Amino acid sequence: MEKPNPKNEEATAAADRIKDSAQQIWLAGLGAFAKMQQEGSKAFEALVKDGAGVQKKTQRAAEETLAQAQARMAGLASEFGTKAAGGWGKLETIFEDRVARALDKLGTPSAEQMAALQARVEALEAQLRRTDTAGHAAPRPARKTAARKSSDAAAAKPLRRRATRGSSGT
Repeated sequence: MEKPNPKNEEATAAADRIKDSAQQIWLAGLGAFAKMQQEGSKAFEALVKDGAGVQKKTQRAAEETLAQAQARMAGLASEFGTKAAGGWGKLETIFEDRVARALDKLGTPSAEQMAALQARVEALEAQLRRTDTAGHAAPRPARKTAARKSSDAAAAKPLRRRATRGSSGT
């Protein structure tokens, strides 16, 4: 008689346990499949609902990120505009200074000199008006009627010539 081998018994027991475990896993899979067939549409609708919720959360997060990026870009654009305006202001000042120097070299009067000259002309005109009203008669402009008489006389002369021609020719 052979003695029972404890190692063989352990191996057989382990194989039986593995078989039982695999059988249980197989049965659990079949049960899950059967349950999914029965409740498939409900599970699908639940998954769609969960997916819509996740999509809304993701969309909100993306919109917030976009709003933050837009605000940052607006700030950068404003900062850039301010810097550019400052640069243009400096460039404009340099240009005005150079033009003023060039006009001065050419002998062109400045705006202040022109304003002073204008004020002097206005003061002289006012003085002339005061002198005219004080009794010194200013020369009056020529009348237009004198011009009409000379044009009427010029028009009448050719008529006289025609009349004289006709009478001397007969």
